[in-house]
Amino acid sequence: MQITLASSRAEDSLLVRLFGQDNIPGGHRVFSGKPGEVWWPDENELWLGTGTSTDAPSIRKIVRKLFHQRKYDWPQKVSVDVSGFDHAGIEAIINGIMLGGYDIRLYKSERQPVSSFFGPDGHLTLVAGAASGIAELIGRSQKTSEVQLRVMDLMNAPANKKNAVMLAKWALESGDAYGYQVKVFDQTELAHFGFSALLAVNQGSPEDAAMIIAEYTPASYRKTVALVGKGVTFDTGGISIKGSSNMHLMKSDMGGAAAVLGTIELAARLQLPVRLVGVVPATENCVDGAALKPGDVIGSYSGKTIEVIDTDAEGRLILADGLSYAVRKYSPDILIDLATLTGSVIQTLGYHAAGLFSQNDGLAKDLEEAGKAAGERLWRLPLWNEYKEEIDSDIADVRNFHGKPMAGAIVAAKFLEVFTDAHPAWAHLDIAGTAFGDTDFVAGRAGTAFGVRLLRQFLENLEQQPDNI
Repeated sequence: MQITLASSRAEDSLLVRLFGQDNIPGGHRVFSGKPGEVWWPDENELWLGTGTSTDAPSIRKIVRKLFHQRKYDWPQKVSVDVSGFDHAGIEAIINGIMLGGYDIRLYKSERQPVSSFFGPDGHLTLVAGAASGIAELIGRSQKTSEVQLRVMDLMNAPANKKNAVMLAKWALESGDAYGYQVKVFDQTELAHFGFSALLAVNQGSPEDAAMIIAEYTPASYRKTVALVGKGVTFDTGGISIKGSSNMHLMKSDMGGAAAVLGTIELAARLQLPVRLVGVVPATENCVDGAALKPGDVIGSYSGKTIEVIDTDAEGRLILADGLSYAVRKYSPDILIDLATLTGSVIQTLGYHAAGLFSQNDGLAKDLEEAGKAAGERLWRLPLWNEYKEEIDSDIADVRNFHGKPMAGAIVAAKFLEVFTDAHPAWAHLDIAGTAFGDTDFVAGRAGTAFGVRLLRQFLENLEQQPDNI
């Protein structure tokens, strides 16, 4: 899609105008401006109601829904009047339009093509006044949307199309395309360097594990941020096997990895002035005679031993190796991990916010503010030391599960904290309810690319507020 800025609609294009309930021109009785309401004053113009909400997340959702519902029918040229919106609103409109054209039918043999408007020959004209900075905003918004679409494809791909080696190939190709470094530790190197927890989870799978390390280093920077993403490309639960009714959805258990890889790619494309290191431990969690067993004691990259109480608490095991490696190899200023980690966080927050865990008040505040601005909300939960008793083990340094139907997300975060070497600026984001869920845009559940907008906003804010953390 080509996006341009102009003072008037493009020739031969359909004009889309957005109106809230309090700014309808001429006091129309036919059109009330309710959220999502559509009215055609003539065949070349469409009005879209935005209700009383003016925040960017609401605008994004309304615009995306409109463009999604008509994604097969849009003309090749569309103009959108954005003259009444600030930069956040304009970006939300661009993002909503581009994501509205997402096609989840990745592997259908016969696919009705979406409108050419969403392809390389499509043309979106933004009609605006003399506001400054919009041209730069267009590029940033378009690149963000393109990365989100790629991440959504990753999330929605089935496990046989994205095992750990395939995920590593995605990262290598992205690094080549956008100029950042990627290295991959294969099965032999994982054993050599002592990634014992990752290899233990991988024992039951016929597919190799991998540790993906992506490094984006700008010419000038003040901060190094390490992002660690859980990359379980399919999770059966292992010997502690999951129920069959929703197991097919476990192709989504690499949502943290997808967010990390997408953020690194986006940072490189936008040339953000922050050094980023992405660490993605990747594997399947499968069942066979060699699989990890409840009661086993395993090692880890940190040197700490882990008693495995539940093999379905595998994400925290591979993150343990990823966090330890990130801290000890790169000594980052800020350490953030993202993972579709627990059902407990869904019971706590539903599908509308991710769980945020951090001992650093400044970091937590900055992440919360970035999430609010990006429309990817976070809610902070405690990391009190009383919860650490839940992971005490009689025979090992720590155990991976407390076996109780309460505080599961918090206890998982306390487990991860053990492997951060008491890093002073660490945050854990449990995105189990937000990375893959029911949406208005597909019939079932699908990837949302949660984390990409949030982390971009956080990184942009970080450069402006370097001393808050």
